[in-house]
Amino acid sequence: MISKHSIETLKQNLDIVEIIGASIDLKKAGSNYVACCPFHNEKTPSFVVSPIKGFYHCYGCGEGGDAIKFVQKYDQLDFVESIEKIASMIGFTLEYEQSYTKKEDSIILDELTRFYQKQLLSHKPSLDYLASRHISNASIEKFAVGYCGASFETLNFINASHLNKQEALDFGAIGKDGNREYARFSDRIIFPIYAANGKVVGFGGRTMKESSAKYINSPQSKIFNKSKLLYGYYHAKERIYKQKKIIVCEGYIDVIMLHQAGFDYAVATLGTALTKEHLPLLRKGEPEVILSYDGDNAGINAAFKASKILSENRIEGGVVIFENGADPADMVAQKKITELETLFSRPIPFIEFIFLHIARQFDLKNPLQKEKALIESTQFLNSLSPILQEEYKPFLARLLMLPVNLIGTKHNSTPTPQELFNQHTQDVSEAILIKTLFERHDMIDFVVEYIDSSLFIHYKNEFEILLAQQYESPELLALALNTNIKTLSDLPSLKEHLRLLIMHTYSHLLTQIPYINNIDIQRKGHIINQIKTRIVKLKKGELLPYVSISAF
Repeated sequence: MISKHSIETLKQNLDIVEIIGASIDLKKAGSNYVACCPFHNEKTPSFVVSPIKGFYHCYGCGEGGDAIKFVQKYDQLDFVESIEKIASMIGFTLEYEQSYTKKEDSIILDELTRFYQKQLLSHKPSLDYLASRHISNASIEKFAVGYCGASFETLNFINASHLNKQEALDFGAIGKDGNREYARFSDRIIFPIYAANGKVVGFGGRTMKESSAKYINSPQSKIFNKSKLLYGYYHAKERIYKQKKIIVCEGYIDVIMLHQAGFDYAVATLGTALTKEHLPLLRKGEPEVILSYDGDNAGINAAFKASKILSENRIEGGVVIFENGADPADMVAQKKITELETLFSRPIPFIEFIFLHIARQFDLKNPLQKEKALIESTQFLNSLSPILQEEYKPFLARLLMLPVNLIGTKHNSTPTPQELFNQHTQDVSEAILIKTLFERHDMIDFVVEYIDSSLFIHYKNEFEILLAQQYESPELLALALNTNIKTLSDLPSLKEHLRLLIMHTYSHLLTQIPYINNIDIQRKGHIINQIKTRIVKLKKGELLPYVSISAF
């Protein structure tokens, strides 16, 4: 087994946001991170990760735990496998007890990579093709490009090397048709696909025949998900972090040639469109994302869809479209490096590209067509933040040749404290106060000058726990992680919230006093008059300490 000390040290060294963020797209929300829960279907995020506390919780389905439990649940691994995966992700060396034999990592894909590299050296047609694309020997070596020959050659190598044939099947290197086994990538140039940690997890293959599909990838497996991987990312990640840029291309050769030309922060999707599942990888290091797509209809449509995903998720960057059938690899081969530098330095911002693409779908000289363009453009405009809506109104007006006042925007104004308070019931208002104090301990002394636990109807226990400084209690942590509960930003906001909460509590008390049996009518009248006097002062803006019924 893994030693307990090693597990505890791993827990102290891991970053739960990094671990969970490698699998799902997390967005910062205050001191926490939120996402749509990966364990049940939802459209509004209720999955919260707390980097301070080191755990996650979903308010929709109740799933929760630490980083290890997340990996267990998400990747369907046992405890030891989860520990080993996390250790691999962060480069941590685990210590094992002497009686335990660690399961060896699979070597099948690494061995096949080396085998295919050797095969390439003796396959002239593949070498000639790579030379015709101006791919250098250094690039072939850097990206471990290889060649898979006839099917029997791969099968013989696996058998002769005593490699695990079942793993070759599980990971898609070979296939099975009844009793017949075959190499999935026979007669193809091989492009090994690496995970971010440098482990080969699959292959891409370009055919040397004209009759079959030009490119194929490894099938989905427990180590290969093409919607979460980017070709070349392992080789590019250090430069991505330093340059704060990432170029996303359409193909393997585009990536190789761009690296060869010095644009060594280029990657490519794996025969699929860019999806939301790519976002965790694209966000690492917070780079500017440059989409580098072909200028045909397929490339433009792919850039449009990707731009919407990236702009909706507030990722900075833009689009570079290559006209006249060119692609990045062609431009590198033609030594047009300066032109590439210019293009990559001036991408069309995602939001502008989206508006331009929408406008091109319509004949703007036709009033009815222009109206349709306006409707579709406005729908996208209204999906943006209020600031971006106002910034892009003039651009859209110029594009559609319309007055700015015809460009409609829709956004909510910031509510006043009174409006904000009125939106909440008593229980939510109490929760807002407690969550604020949980995050701002320095405000607690001020608050207790004005209220005690008798004010609370719904969260009396949580308030008392807070005053007892039991900050690790589940009740407080549940409130702290609930992103639907906002916090008060400063002392003036806190004072106003307290005033409104005290006033609201007094108003509620007025409705309850007639039904209290152990107080005589004369005393009830006195209490009611006292409360009404205090409500009047509170309504005028004066903050008064809360006095319970027993104190009148």
